[in-house]
Amino acid sequence: MKVATVILLSASMFCLKSVAGNETTDMAPYPAPENGFQRFAFRVPAADQETERKVEIIVGKMLSIDCNVISFVGMLETRVAVGWSYPYYVIEKVSGPMSTRMACPPGSENTESFVTVNGAGFLQRYNSKLPVVVYVPQGFEVRYRVWAAQQDIGKAEPE
Repeated sequence: MKVATVILLSASMFCLKSVAGNETTDMAPYPAPENGFQRFAFRVPAADQETERKVEIIVGKMLSIDCNVISFVGMLETRVAVGWSYPYYVIEKVSGPMSTRMACPPGSENTESFVTVNGAGFLQRYNSKLPVVVYVPQGFEVRYRVWAAQQDIGKAEPE
């Protein structure tokens, strides 16, 4: 009986130490990033009517650009953490940068700008109960924007 109690207490202390030593325990269900990828996470605050909100995941990188419109192309895939059913998002491949390649006015200078990845899957459900976890290729970063529905609802007319 004493041996079982000692084992149980030791196991409990180990679990408590593991949780206390890791401040981001809500990241445990998510896989470690694969080689050549980075994992980013952010949390959105609790809100009334979360079903009327969306989170836009914005992936990109800082580049020195001229007067042309420049962007990357990629698709944000939704995956599920094995054994947890928690969603996370992955961009496997990014193409570009692509540019309009127009002639810039004489004397115009390059500027540092955040160049985004355009494609499908970047607008996701708002959920304050879970972190939003995004895996992107090395060198890219993740930003986000919260969208909320307005109270005014338009009515379409039959044509």
